[in-house]
Amino acid sequence: MSEKTIALVTGANKGIGYEIAVGLGALGWSVGVGSRDAERGDAAVAKLRADGVDAFAVPLDVTDDASVTAAVALVEERAGRLDVLVNNAGVTGGMPQMPTTVDIETVRTAVETNVLGVIRVTNAMLPLLRRSMSPRIVNMSSSVGSLARQTSSDDPTVTGPVAVAYSPSKTFLNAVTVQYAKELRDTAILINAACPGYCATDLNGFRGVRTAEQGAAIAVRLATLPDDGPSGGFFEDAGVVPW
Repeated sequence: MSEKTIALVTGANKGIGYEIAVGLGALGWSVGVGSRDAERGDAAVAKLRADGVDAFAVPLDVTDDASVTAAVALVEERAGRLDVLVNNAGVTGGMPQMPTTVDIETVRTAVETNVLGVIRVTNAMLPLLRRSMSPRIVNMSSSVGSLARQTSSDDPTVTGPVAVAYSPSKTFLNAVTVQYAKELRDTAILINAACPGYCATDLNGFRGVRTAEQGAAIAVRLATLPDDGPSGGFFEDAGVVPW
């Protein structure tokens, strides 16, 4: 087994995922760069390595069982275990998303990646995570999934646009995170949801007000929690995000 801390970040070839890989790599960790597009993944790995990060490519489509199974085999062969899993891969599902006119496939696409993909990858990687002394799972969520914020404000800078696929998919992910924490409470695994803030990325047409690097900071913090750290929580840079 590798003596380095081993991390896997899904959707890491660009944006916040890439910056999470940068942040974890700066700690001296070995970082698997999960990417649905193998060429883009290889390019990201090359860039990370040029900057001194011990990165390796992990072809990974979180919506495909065979792809996830192959990713598990790759990580096991390379490192023998997994210390940190960051479920970052996500999609909006496509816009517009008005509840009364939305295409059901738009909702299905968002849930398939943002929720079912997280469950699929997490369950597949759990045997490797259980081999770690201090396993951590970080689910990249969003404050637009906060029902408290959605119902306490009409300010789109707080709630985001009306989005019946994307926002509820993050609410769903938050609830899933809590259920994992409940099941795993008697293990060493800590699992939390993270809000990166409104970052300028491909996901929103680069309309965000924060950088991807800033958005990655909360994931790095949750990935490096001490053994007595929280589990089943929802956090942003400023602290706890209300459910």
